[in-house]
Amino acid sequence: MSFFLGLVLGIACGVGLVIAFVRSENSRSKLRCELASIVAALARMTVEDSRKLLPGQFYPSWLTWLNLELMKIWPYVNEAASELIKTSVEPILEQYRPAIIASLKFSKLTLGTVAPQFTGVSIVEEGDGGITMELEMQWDGNPSIIIDIKTLVGLALPVQVKNIGFTGVFRLIFKPLVEEFPCFGAVSYSLREKKKLDFTLKVVGGDLSSIPGISDAIEEMIRDAVEDSITWPVRKVIPILPGDYSDLELKPVGILEVKLVQAKELTNKDIIGKSDPFAVLYIRPLRDRMKTSKTINNQLNPVWNEHFEFEVEDASTQHLVVKIYDDEGIQAAEFIGCAQIRLKDLEPGKVKDLWLKLVKDLEIQRDNKNRGQVHLELLYCPYGMENGFTNPFAPKFSMTSLEKALKTGTDGAEAADIERLTTQRKKDVIVRGVLSVTVLSAEDLPAMDVMGKADPYVVLHLKKTETKNKTRVVNDSLNPVWNQTFDFVVEDGLHDMLILEVYDHDTFGKDYIGRCILTLTRVIMEGEYKDNFPLDGAKTGRLSLHLKWSPQPIYRDQ
Repeated sequence: MSFFLGLVLGIACGVGLVIAFVRSENSRSKLRCELASIVAALARMTVEDSRKLLPGQFYPSWLTWLNLELMKIWPYVNEAASELIKTSVEPILEQYRPAIIASLKFSKLTLGTVAPQFTGVSIVEEGDGGITMELEMQWDGNPSIIIDIKTLVGLALPVQVKNIGFTGVFRLIFKPLVEEFPCFGAVSYSLREKKKLDFTLKVVGGDLSSIPGISDAIEEMIRDAVEDSITWPVRKVIPILPGDYSDLELKPVGILEVKLVQAKELTNKDIIGKSDPFAVLYIRPLRDRMKTSKTINNQLNPVWNEHFEFEVEDASTQHLVVKIYDDEGIQAAEFIGCAQIRLKDLEPGKVKDLWLKLVKDLEIQRDNKNRGQVHLELLYCPYGMENGFTNPFAPKFSMTSLEKALKTGTDGAEAADIERLTTQRKKDVIVRGVLSVTVLSAEDLPAMDVMGKADPYVVLHLKKTETKNKTRVVNDSLNPVWNQTFDFVVEDGLHDMLILEVYDHDTFGKDYIGRCILTLTRVIMEGEYKDNFPLDGAKTGRLSLHLKWSPQPIYRDQ
């Protein structure tokens, strides 16, 4: 891993010097306007675009030259990098060492005889005083890497890492641009996209699979170390000229509030009965940052109504990923489908309610099978957002005099206890108020009677309090108008749900038509809104509602 960093950084610095020098000269040229339009066109190209437009034999001459020169100097790079990698990677792996392993260190490390190859390039001229370059690198190496591992039971295992296959895009940012040579103050590098990272683990003179849990623990350790240490938006900053470059480092920029509401029409993975679905959500696929929902047993249309919070570090490039699994008990969970949404598609401070179609693979969009849909409610809250916006899931509260006194004390344990107490109290904050729901009308309901009509009415209830109301019956109509208002006393608005079920009234009973499930976050934030909602479970039909919120925020007693 450190080899990738050192190699890419060294090459990139040289390329960056050339790019910065050309840019400086062009700024004084009379052809500035013409060149700017060309640069703008290049800026819109990705690495994938360059590979589609330029097959391998037509790569830029300097990129071909770079690969040829790298092959020539590879033996020297291998020798020089081995010791550096050993000393720099061991501390990183130690941070992610699983509990089953007592210690680890490299006993042998050489990078082999196969040099990496650069297979794509993209150069972007940023508008904020920097240049960004992306290089795609491919390496099917034959290194010789042996890690001495000691388990907690005293067993020593020399584990060999073999058959490394890596393809990824490295991003290098030359910023800020300055007049002084080499024309940029610092270089930031990051693994922008990890397309493939494969390797084989083998105990020297034995079989690693014969020791339960060791192989998976080591593999997770390596992947977590790569993901958390150099994968975008994480970036490492190397100062080139003296200066303060703290603004280039990774910093959290906001919080994403996620409501996992429900899913529908999930694929059944069980031979007997139905799937037992649960969801895994994340922005960065690290074990301590991934959230897992509860399992809903024997259900293909589960309702979770669970709230999760994620730290956002780069809203322009990050995604929220949702993966749905079938819980198989003591066996490994079976994958059902996944979905993702780009955070840049969210309007800060506005609740976005959406259904996402589940697919088999987020990268390969060739799956036409219906795997179901997942219903999410998203709210992106940037730090320092103006215009009076406040995050309803993170309300403020005042510390008592005793808490302030303890907080300013010298005892670290007391301060930690207070931090734990305040965190607990934040979680206990509830939002209480009155919800007014006006059921206005419905349109295009499915026919339920022999005569092609229906006698619809709506049943409304809050999930937590189980308070119920229902509208009058409108006879012989597929487009009924009710205009009826119902008030609900809400005890915990941020975690309750409003469920509206539409039925067809019959003389001897009722027939289910469809339903809408709404969280209350939007009405709490906006105070009042009107909208149309499609009916879940019905082929056609929409329900028109007017919601209004009268707030009364309180805190639960400790």
